[in-house]
Amino acid sequence: MDNNIAPAPGHIDLQDSIEPPSGVLNDEEGSTTAEFAIVTLAAVAFAGLLVSILSSGDVRGLLMGLIRQALSF
Repeated sequence: MDNNIAPAPGHIDLQDSIEPPSGVLNDEEGSTTAEFAIVTLAAVAFAGLLVSILSSGDVRGLLMGLIRQALSF
């Protein structure tokens, strides 16, 4: 069965698209995993920074003062 129907105006037939050259990667396989790894590393670095800031003496005293004030009401 031969399909000789002309496409409608403005129709783009994706099956007849031109393939990229063989040396060009058109596949994004693994990009999600790489993005997940980068975001995870950034989150761990941010958590480490927060731990180091919050465990310092000045900040610890400030937080304890806030907690004591909140519990005294």
